[in-house]
Amino acid sequence: MNQKIGIEGIRLFAHHGYYEVERLTGREFVLDVYIVFNPFEGPIHDELVDTVNYEEILNICTLEMAQTSKLLEPVAARICQRIKLLSNMVLTVTVRISKQFPVLPVQIDLFFVEITL
Repeated sequence: MNQKIGIEGIRLFAHHGYYEVERLTGREFVLDVYIVFNPFEGPIHDELVDTVNYEEILNICTLEMAQTSKLLEPVAARICQRIKLLSNMVLTVTVRISKQFPVLPVQIDLFFVEITL
């Protein structure tokens, strides 16, 4: 039986952006992470071993967002890859990284990148 957990609204300050000024000044990004997993056979106990520990997910997000990148796609892909390595139970990982009010010639509320592995 597959299960899904999600963490929405992870707010992290990071130095990502195509333009040098974006990387120098930094900004807040918002991450949403969704994980589909298949717990090991047998009864579900009230223990972390039966699920994916969201503290580990938050740690991965924090570490990967700290590595400056011009584009958000590689950051989201690295987060997905590292979460998949947490456990054989993990089937798919979806990571969405949003940038609110990006600096563009026209005003938009939100830009996001979403990757599923």
